Amino acid sequence: MLESLFRFLFKYPPLMFQQGDFTWGLSRPVLLAVAAGLAVGVGALLTYRGVPSIERLRDRAVLIGLRLGALAILLICLFRPTLILKAAVPQQNFLGVLVDDSRSMMIADLDGKPRSAFIQEQLGAKDAKLLAALSQRFVLRFFSFASSSGRVATAAGAKYDGTATRLAPALERARDELSGLPLAGLVMVTDGADTSDAAIDETLASLKARSIPVFTVGVGAEKFQKDIQVTRVETPRSVLKGSAMVVDVVLSQTGYGGQKVPITVEDDGRLISTQEVALPPDGESATVKVRFTASEAGARLFRFKVPVQTGEQVTQNNARDALMQVNDRVEKVLYYEGEPRSEMKFVSRALEQDANLKLADDKNLQVVTLVRTAENKYYRQHVSSPDEVVGGFPRTREELFGYRALILGSVEAASFTPEQLRMIADFVNKRGGALLMLGGRRSFAEGGWGGTPVGDVLPVVITGAPNTKYFTPLTARPTRAGATFPVTQLMATEEASAKKWDEMPDLSAVNPVREVKPGATILLTGSDKTRQDHIVLAYQRYGRGKAIAMPVQDVWTWRMDAKMAVSDTTHSMFWRRMVRWMVDGVPEQVNVSTTADRVEPGEPVKLSVEVLDGAYVEVNDSRVVAHVTSPSGKTTDLPVDWTVSRDGEYRTSFVPDEAGVYDIKVNAERASAGAAQGPPGSGASQGGASQTNRQPGSASMKVRVSAGDAEYFDAAMRAPLLKRVAEETGGRFFTPATAASLPEAISYSGRGVTVVEERELWDMPALFLALVGLVFAEWGYRRMKGLA
Repeated sequence: MLESLFRFLFKYPPLMFQQGDFTWGLSRPVLLAVAAGLAVGVGALLTYRGVPSIERLRDRAVLIGLRLGALAILLICLFRPTLILKAAVPQQNFLGVLVDDSRSMMIADLDGKPRSAFIQEQLGAKDAKLLAALSQRFVLRFFSFASSSGRVATAAGAKYDGTATRLAPALERARDELSGLPLAGLVMVTDGADTSDAAIDETLASLKARSIPVFTVGVGAEKFQKDIQVTRVETPRSVLKGSAMVVDVVLSQTGYGGQKVPITVEDDGRLISTQEVALPPDGESATVKVRFTASEAGARLFRFKVPVQTGEQVTQNNARDALMQVNDRVEKVLYYEGEPRSEMKFVSRALEQDANLKLADDKNLQVVTLVRTAENKYYRQHVSSPDEVVGGFPRTREELFGYRALILGSVEAASFTPEQLRMIADFVNKRGGALLMLGGRRSFAEGGWGGTPVGDVLPVVITGAPNTKYFTPLTARPTRAGATFPVTQLMATEEASAKKWDEMPDLSAVNPVREVKPGATILLTGSDKTRQDHIVLAYQRYGRGKAIAMPVQDVWTWRMDAKMAVSDTTHSMFWRRMVRWMVDGVPEQVNVSTTADRVEPGEPVKLSVEVLDGAYVEVNDSRVVAHVTSPSGKTTDLPVDWTVSRDGEYRTSFVPDEAGVYDIKVNAERASAGAAQGPPGSGASQGGASQTNRQPGSASMKVRVSAGDAEYFDAAMRAPLLKRVAEETGGRFFTPATAASLPEAISYSGRGVTVVEERELWDMPALFLALVGLVFAEWGYRRMKGLA
């Protein structure tokens, strides 16, 4: 064809130029031919421009275009472009094939077939086309991976029962086992649903440095057509028995937008709550406030579930489990008033048994009340011992820090010593307790609390001179945050609660508090007769604890006002929830935690222990031991070592070998507690023991060991991750529809043992056919228009 013609015309060797895989040449005759071609092209333009019979501009443009196209093909041939490729030598290179063996591969979202069907049909069957094409070119080594990875003989033996997917360890395992061999690359067939928290960056960088391309084959749908998922459940690790819980449950769905479905809560299989929720629009997530009561003590497994709907593609992601420790213990709260008031009496009554309201005594709360009746004279109630607060407000940190929460009523700041004011601030900041300041004639600015350490802790801004004549009635209403907050949502639903608030009697304030600090949350506001807003209830996190401000003086009217029925429990439930919220999450001297409350069998449990002294200052010289009891009753003692990098932090780990709930109890002892450094001003308690000599104590928690269901959550095929793996290592991303071109793509990736192939692009039959086609097209068009 064209080759013989050009060899005859050009006897001189060409000058060769190369860029990437392409080369082209230019000799002196070629340059002359190029110049001639350009001249002919210009001549073609002038020729057709000067033909008077071509009257229409479109006909002239078509003919010029056809002739220029033919000339362009001739010029391409004159440049003699050549494609240089590095092709893998057949059967001289190894290829690692990694097959996902996890549960998510059984999801049927490929035309009604499970994702694993692609592996079985293309890589597992004897007559598999993709397997045959790869085997002809490479020596194959198969690996399966899920929570762990390893070599397998073939892909046909995959069971697809893995409870986790870890891509990075799988790639590292294949890389290490095939090191030292001529490796063409790695093929990873997976849905990309990586359930591990480990980053994959280092693994990809290592593969790129070793010139090992990864060719990913993504199986599964990138988006489900119909599915409901309980994405996340946010629960505390431990709660007090009888607490009314409000848990955030995040729901996401596709295909059921706007539909109403029930969400249930089960306590170890026993149904304890049901409520109906409206699903968010397709592709969006919504947070639902789910309410229930933790009424049974011990380690409780709560399940949050949405019933399976018609047509769902994944049914295993409709439920989430949460393990919570429900503690049946007494939490102590100190309530201090600087003058006798009705508020203290009604707070105490709210926590006691009331036959009229059919409320039992809250046995998990002990509110110690202390009221100043005269100078240096106090009236105490609900104390645990004759010496408790006998001399008034606690004077040592150990005594104050023995409480979980502190309520300050109408009492002036000047009645406290500077050390006591710092103690109260540290009670919140360091000890992690809760502080609630109520309104009154001696509270907030009227009590001189502005500019004190306690004033710095409070969530409200205390400014201005005291106004002893200030008084205003307030109509309290919840904010958007307060409408769903456990303390201020008075009824079971938001709508019923809003209606109840409209019926509540007014409160009164003698403290003009209208501004909160940045980061504080307002739960209740009140408007006066001039429609000016006041703060009724606000809180903020401060250090380890929380500070609450309620600058109203007569919440007791919610019990005694004529508008309230005798059987109305609003006042009692408000204070019970308030005090329980205050003591919730208050840390101990020894606190133990894990990264997760559920681990896979064989997965290490990592324990982190925080140890504090009696002043809640971190200590590094404790002897810490973890007593681990397995589900079968086998016990193990583990030393827990100080991390050195952080004060008061100790760590250890163990690998569970049984399924079930493990009981972990941590004990911390100090050989010489007197060596600890306490805060300035720390002294002996009235019991005679120094707070620095107080032993840290113990803490306990539960860990559940069971096969996880993470494979079914966010289980759509993750194409972005698989594309990134391929691109960063020099490979390519494929789908089942394009997987047929995988063998050729690997062969020409240039890795392993290769041979150079040169393909002369200018001598391809396609160019000759295109040239002939353009010439005949020009002739045919001229004949059709009568120009031949």
